[in-house]
Amino acid sequence: MQARDLMTEAVETVHEDDAVSDVLQQLARRDFTGFPVVDDDDRLVGVVTQRDFVELFQPKDHTVWIPIGLPPFLETLDYGIDLSWNELETELDLAKNAGKPVKKIMTPDVLTVGPDADVDDVLAILAADERDVNRVPVVEDDVVVGIVTRQDVLRALHDERNQ
Repeated sequence: MQARDLMTEAVETVHEDDAVSDVLQQLARRDFTGFPVVDDDDRLVGVVTQRDFVELFQPKDHTVWIPIGLPPFLETLDYGIDLSWNELETELDLAKNAGKPVKKIMTPDVLTVGPDADVDDVLAILAADERDVNRVPVVEDDVVVGIVTRQDVLRALHDERNQ
């Protein structure tokens, strides 16, 4: 089984110069959690996901991590306290960032596969803990020709084993 057998060919993308607010609105109307980002030549330059928007509107520097040690535990637990997450700050962040191009918040180093990639290559990306990838763009000459999601792989493996 190859990536071409699993992928969805009709891939919705956003342009790197699209405004953050426009992409956020598009994402809110979809059943998925991110878009491949392309340049003027339709070449893949990044991905933007819900996580990128969360980090934009809830910066990590607003959270204080406090170690708490409670008996009978031998190790401390880290407890995060958010010092700022309120409506006013969210609205200010939205106003400040709404017009930024999505290329300012996207993840530029995208893990991709070619159409002939084996399902094991796709699984290796989807199963890796360090990046928590939910979808893998399928590219030819840096142009997105499809996308494979975790659900696509699970469905294909389930179908293959139940034949």
